[in-house]
Amino acid sequence: QVQLVESGGGLVQPGGSLRLSCAASGSIFSINAMGWYRQAPGKQRELVADITSGGSTNYADSVKGRFTISSDNAKNTVYQHMNSLKHEGTAVYGCHADVVLKTRATKHQWGQGTLVTVSS
Repeated sequence: QVQLVESGGGLVQPGGSLRLSCAASGSIFSINAMGWYRQAPGKQRELVADITSGGSTNYADSVKGRFTISSDNAKNTVYQHMNSLKHEGTAVYGCHADVVLKTRATKHQWGQGTLVTVSS
């Protein structure tokens, strides 16, 4: 019904920056909110940032001030600009979305993620 496809992951040096994108597609009527999560090696998944369709944002304390989430509602796409990346930032980054389907049912969808490796 709904598919989330992330892009922009890859290798980046410590202190560098990277921009992730996530596009939602499928039988979507509207999207209430989108966001990002990450899962580092050997760690449990954590929520990183969220943004509502109205533009309200929320960040995890660990990334606040360094990461910026934004969205393009017309494209059903969410972005995450990551600055000052650290080794600890190495993780699979995925997006998630609260979606209203064309049936008017609601669904929370999680993407499979894209790998970000912070290394010199």
